[in-house]
Amino acid sequence: MNVRSPESTLRDTHATGAVAVPSHPGPLVVTFGDRELVIRRRYETLSIVNDILIAMWFIVGSVLFLSTETAGLGTWLFIAGSVELLIRPAIRLTRNLHLQRLPGHLGPPPEATQDF
Repeated sequence: MNVRSPESTLRDTHATGAVAVPSHPGPLVVTFGDRELVIRRRYETLSIVNDILIAMWFIVGSVLFLSTETAGLGTWLFIAGSVELLIRPAIRLTRNLHLQRLPGHLGPPPEATQDF
């Protein structure tokens, strides 16, 4: 398995003076033999995976909670789901802070208004 991230390119952000700043990172590429998994928009992808995990913890926890014998494990899955709910805003905050650190940022990207 090989993981690589294409190098960020430089771009001119000001018409009055050439300021070279790194552009948004390219996709993350994971190679498995002769196949490649390309992950674009990493923060959105991470948020989607997190949402799927939240749903899985609560669904499995709910089923386990139906029996008194497995209710304890179901409770732990509810706790895991609750922790995952805390991770979602942390992902969004990290994404926004990352974008704010880029010099010459010209406003929010198109997906910034979406709640993911």
